[in-house]
Amino acid sequence: MARLTVEDCLPFIENRFDLVLAAARRARQLSQGAQALVEEGDDKPTVVALREIAAGVMNAEVLDEIDAKERAAEEFELAAEFAALQQPLSDTDTR
Repeated sequence: MARLTVEDCLPFIENRFDLVLAAARRARQLSQGAQALVEEGDDKPTVVALREIAAGVMNAEVLDEIDAKERAAEEFELAAEFAALQQPLSDTDTR
């Protein structure tokens, strides 16, 4: 595969520092099991993250949406667990 450079990503995230932050966030997501939006091959998560940005399929807004969905799912799980803990014990549970 051709070498990927920062210049390949700059049309999509113009600030180099924002690019590094976005690539790091995405690489973390990929290393934790997120589905890649480009072919992974044998590339490490950091390279895949940069390839996604260079392909125009990943940017800071998409990362924010993914993070918001993950937070909402975690909050839903916590609310369900809390609701289950609030239910009174039945007579059969106390024996």
